[in-house]
Amino acid sequence: MHIPENYLSPSTCAVMTAAMIPVWAHSIRKVKNELPKEKISMIGVGAAFSFVAMMFNVPLPGGTTGHAVGGTLIAILLGPEAACIAVSVALLLQALLFGDGGILSFGANCFNMAFVLPFLGYAIYKALTKGEVSTKRRLLAAGLGSFAGINAAAFCAAVEFGIQPALFHDAAGQALYCPYGLSISIPAMMIGHLTIFGLAEVIFTAGVLAFILRTSPSMVLNTSKDTGERKPLYLLLTMLVVLVPLGLLADGTAWGEWGADEIAMDASAGSALGYTPAGMTSGFELSTLFPDYTVSGMPDVLGYIVSAVIGVSLLIIVFRLMGGAKKGPVFSR
Repeated sequence: MHIPENYLSPSTCAVMTAAMIPVWAHSIRKVKNELPKEKISMIGVGAAFSFVAMMFNVPLPGGTTGHAVGGTLIAILLGPEAACIAVSVALLLQALLFGDGGILSFGANCFNMAFVLPFLGYAIYKALTKGEVSTKRRLLAAGLGSFAGINAAAFCAAVEFGIQPALFHDAAGQALYCPYGLSISIPAMMIGHLTIFGLAEVIFTAGVLAFILRTSPSMVLNTSKDTGERKPLYLLLTMLVVLVPLGLLADGTAWGEWGADEIAMDASAGSALGYTPAGMTSGFELSTLFPDYTVSGMPDVLGYIVSAVIGVSLLIIVFRLMGGAKKGPVFSR
């Protein structure tokens, strides 16, 4: 679901970034004013879980892949505004260091995965868990919320892809950016997310939440009296980092994430596209330190683990420093 560089026109990217500015402003203000100081560092842990979840690529018959995001999970633990910040920073790190998602399309990716996904997923979760509810009810609500959230995000991405050829094309009718219209982009994105990828999001969200309810229930059940039971959460995160090479088992590329050298051969329309959109050949491209989560001179498996360690460590450190710098009164959610 990471929209790469040059799949959306610069004007589309500008509009999507502008749409995210008030969302980021609201989220930062809400977290600053209402999230307890000691929980700021937990946004980094949530971002780390999201970062790792997005490294576990899941295959779909036909050669494409997808992944979970974890935005609803973070929203359940810390609130949707904190989830927005966590996923946004994780996406920024992925784009800057690993080339996963574009810099210009960062606003669009955040709109889909850091805004639509956690806010919708959390709204459904809250609607289904009013009052005293059982653990089973919480897990069911989390699963339904996460499934709806990731599919809404996928639909938004499909629309963003699908409007490009109608709005931006050359005199010969060839698309300048994403070459597939809505009739192709929506089914291509939604079939996978309504099935395998949506299920992956449900399993990740409900699975981690069940683990937290068992080992650190105060994080979910009573946020005003969080007992600080963090060790099990860090152990789970460490285990996931060690297991990330499982994401390499999925062959193929996620739909809409082909490189400029691959798209001409894509057959999403029933036959090979036959050309590379001009905007992709002459557009912006950022050279990253660890492209596709690889480390120069290391085997792919080891490089994938090292990339996970780098990403997780940076996210935790950044938010821990932010938590330590927070001043002023502390309010509970």
